[in-house]
Amino acid sequence: MPAPHPPEFRQRAIDLARSKVKPVGEVAKDLSISESCLRNWLSQADADEGGANSGRLTSDEKRELTELRKKARRLEVENEILKRAAAYFARENVLPK
Repeated sequence: MPAPHPPEFRQRAIDLARSKVKPVGEVAKDLSISESCLRNWLSQADADEGGANSGRLTSDEKRELTELRKKARRLEVENEILKRAAAYFARENVLPK
């Protein structure tokens, strides 16, 4: 699903807010977005631009984390399938006495 606002729009909003010509709330209102949305974009931009002390993951780290979580879920499902298959075949190979 694409982001509701194109990256160019986000970057322009960030640039306007950082210019401090107008308060962040006014910039957000002028752009028809919420102030909290613009503040989130500003925080994310700070993290992406090397704000290691920001406490936020960069966009690349977020993408990587999402991929790793998907992979972990897939591996858990595959592992469960293998466990069930092993149990099934173990029962099949038991010889009656």
